[in-house]
Amino acid sequence: MRLNFEHRSASHCETGNISNMLNYNGYQLNEPMIFGIGSGLYFFHLPFMWLDSGLPICNFRTLPGNVFVRAMKNLHIKFGLKTFVNKEKAMLEMDKLLAEGKPVGAVVGVYFLPYFSSHVLLHFNAHNICIIGKEGDDYIVSEPVSDKLQKLTYKELQRARFAKGVLNSRGKMYWIIEKQTDTSYLKKAVTAGIKRTCRNMLDILFPFVGVKGIAILSKRMRRWEEKYGEKNALRYLRQMIAALEELGTGGAGFRFLYSAFLQEASDQLNLPKLKEFSLEMNRIGDLWRQFTIDGGRLLKNNENVTFEQLADKLSEIAGKEKEFFLSLRKYIKTECKK
Repeated sequence: MRLNFEHRSASHCETGNISNMLNYNGYQLNEPMIFGIGSGLYFFHLPFMWLDSGLPICNFRTLPGNVFVRAMKNLHIKFGLKTFVNKEKAMLEMDKLLAEGKPVGAVVGVYFLPYFSSHVLLHFNAHNICIIGKEGDDYIVSEPVSDKLQKLTYKELQRARFAKGVLNSRGKMYWIIEKQTDTSYLKKAVTAGIKRTCRNMLDILFPFVGVKGIAILSKRMRRWEEKYGEKNALRYLRQMIAALEELGTGGAGFRFLYSAFLQEASDQLNLPKLKEFSLEMNRIGDLWRQFTIDGGRLLKNNENVTFEQLADKLSEIAGKEKEFFLSLRKYIKTECKK
């Protein structure tokens, strides 16, 4: 059995998965629109929390799963979301949904997906795939970051769904129950998504989040060498660049994705002003990309780049993003009153 599900590759697993699942249910919303409606853009730097590698956490998007929940709520779509203790029950309920003609999103550990080549295997337990069929003991998988369908055996999928460690998903799966028929949903959904993103980047009191978090990271980076020594300072920088460019879509990539969302929303909703915001967010993404380039030069012992200069770049980005989100919030509030 295989559902008539159109597989489309994506730049990011969660947003790509959601877009494909919505497409199956009759919604033509691309990946950038899902990212924006689901308020995926974010920033937090947690110097007091450490990864298994002994490095502080730096992240450029909301926590895994939040985009799906927020997008569905903003679009007023009924959905199911469930985690499990019993592995067999988790597989049985997935089979039941497939038999009902529903594609099932599953959160899995990347390390246990055999179709990935060895150089991309890492212990990341919040990867999203979509199960769209079953043939004997094999499940047909729509893998968002692949250009073709994949297959997993029962045991392989079960193991990936219950991968242990950080972000253990406990067999999490999600699906669409019922779509709403109101055709005026889109503007309200876009508006709600933008408002939430502005609030996340500007208003959260916790100082290590949003634009305040970027500014704090800039200040702390100036003292990395003095406080931790050159070797550890370079390790921290390497981890940050990995988060920016290698893990998921990355910091600059998420800014470009948000820019694409604003462009798409401008076209679909006839809001020309959003195109100006799209261009500005694209310029901010270029600043993040330049930070990565300069950071890479420092890692390669380029004496023309210093931590002080990188901190200056972050300070500039913090100011640009603060100005951007203040202006965007002001505009969207004015637009809502019309």
